Amino acid sequence: MTTSSTAPAPQRRALRPVRDVVFVDGARTPFSKAGKGMYAETRADDLIVAVIRELLRRHPELPPERIDEVAIAASTQIGDQGLTIGRVAGMLAELPKSVPGYAIDRMCAGAMTAVTTIAGSIAFGAYDVAIAGGVEHMGRHPMGEGADPNPRFLADKLVSLDALSMGATAENLHDRFPHITRERADRYALRSQEKVAKAYAEGKIQPDLVPVAIRSAEQGWGLASKDEPPRPNTTLDDLAGLKTPFRPHGRVTAGNAAGLNDGATACILASADTAAELGLPTRMTLVGYGFAGVEPELMGVGPIPSTERALASTGLSIDDIGLFELNEAFAVQVLAFLDHYGIDDDDPRVNPYGGAIALGHPLASSGVRLMTQLARQFAEHPEVRYGLTAMCVGFGQGASVIWENPHYTGDPQHSEANGAQQ
Repeated sequence: MTTSSTAPAPQRRALRPVRDVVFVDGARTPFSKAGKGMYAETRADDLIVAVIRELLRRHPELPPERIDEVAIAASTQIGDQGLTIGRVAGMLAELPKSVPGYAIDRMCAGAMTAVTTIAGSIAFGAYDVAIAGGVEHMGRHPMGEGADPNPRFLADKLVSLDALSMGATAENLHDRFPHITRERADRYALRSQEKVAKAYAEGKIQPDLVPVAIRSAEQGWGLASKDEPPRPNTTLDDLAGLKTPFRPHGRVTAGNAAGLNDGATACILASADTAAELGLPTRMTLVGYGFAGVEPELMGVGPIPSTERALASTGLSIDDIGLFELNEAFAVQVLAFLDHYGIDDDDPRVNPYGGAIALGHPLASSGVRLMTQLARQFAEHPEVRYGLTAMCVGFGQGASVIWENPHYTGDPQHSEANGAQQ
């Protein structure tokens, strides 16, 4: 005798809605020159710990035990930037040991990738609030330290030797776009220095800086309270007289490129409902992002296709973007982006506080600097609805993130940024 039974159908799990992700706050250390700069005798992990502690100090409404994750990027994950730096930094910052952490690497876009990775987890519902950022001590750990590139890259002609030198890729970009001359790159670099000097004079950069105790065996203890790389007295003649280290009679110089720098950044991200629950501020809302690969020998064009992806995924166009924070790894790289989108070199929407040519570019940390500055500019420009943070990435990639201004009113009055859009 046989019997049959019908097993109950498995119940489908209710789908959770995707949640809005907000940028609560960001902070950074002052950036230093690598090598003999002010952080020469300061550990990388101590830099990122200082930023995490400052974020917690600024936001006592955030219980540390509510932090679900710490994601910290570093391009050279070795020494005091190793040991899964996100976990190490969280413990050193005295977060509860129940708070996990991890390390992430996408070279220059490390911190930006930490933000988008954490944001995806928050949107999905795995986390409610988390910390994302990056640190790079290029003085202690030069780019590529300990790396062992597979010989097939060159033997099989997968890339040219230029792909291993960021400066050489910038020279290649000048070759691809000969209308971007050295003089034009120098003029852009000079404006970056001038805008940083103006922003400092107006007190617009200082609120994002975390003073860091520094030590020198010769001079004793001190306090790093402002960025070391800017050269406010730079002139076009100064820039014109610089050597071209990557190619004889080239166009890329130490003056129209970001330097080698040390520094750390971090931010608090949360779901919109968690921010409201805890009373956390909302400085920006994530709209969308995109990453793209390009020929490694032309690394600097990366932000163009990554921005196209970000725009396509959000249904926006470049005309919807009212503020741009573009990482200035090289002047030619930013100028190629601006030319592609028909934006003037001196458009006031672009890097209003200046950029990495003056401030410095500690690789994996720079993405959150862009975001923190954009958040501050959003507060100044309620007539602007959307902003873009974008950067080129070593070995041929681009990274772009689009944000929405929570202060947006739609009022176009008395705005330089809006005037540039008309």
